[in-house]
Amino acid sequence: MEKRVIATEKKQGLQVSDLLLIGVLLAAGAVLKFFVGSVINFGMKPNFIIAMYCLTILLIKPRLREAAIIGLLAGAICQFFPGQPYINFASELVGAIVMALLILIPMNLGSFSLQPIVCTFLATLASGFTFVGVMYLMYYAGADITPTPLAIFLAIIFGTAAINAIIVQVLYVPLKLALRRG
Repeated sequence: MEKRVIATEKKQGLQVSDLLLIGVLLAAGAVLKFFVGSVINFGMKPNFIIAMYCLTILLIKPRLREAAIIGLLAGAICQFFPGQPYINFASELVGAIVMALLILIPMNLGSFSLQPIVCTFLATLASGFTFVGVMYLMYYAGADITPTPLAIFLAIIFGTAAINAIIVQVLYVPLKLALRRG
């Protein structure tokens, strides 16, 4: 008898299920930002869109260019909400790329993965600092922007990073099990 060889084709790019997951989680982030952000407004609104693209990147582990596209999609969704126009394209692009790079670093504490909380916290900081940096660059370049004082932005950025990190840590394991990923 001849030995049977099963040839498997390596998957290239995102699969349909990955695209659906991206759409569903980014839409959930937009809905949460709209409704919960309207209720929770104590000087800052949590940005659930960042949390959802971080969760998406953790679950599907995209290549860098695919993560960049996810970030640009998140930035486009942010254009539907009040705030400084167009800055979110840069900030969410940077946040998604940072997230994609950070998930390459193993962060396990025994059988517990610290990736969701650590990577999301750092990616949210990267997104927030990029937002502030671009906004101040535009202001000093003469754009008609009234920037918020930096100390207030720092509190918002760190507060949002903490909230996002907790959200992603809580949702990561149940979603990973439900989606049979990893």
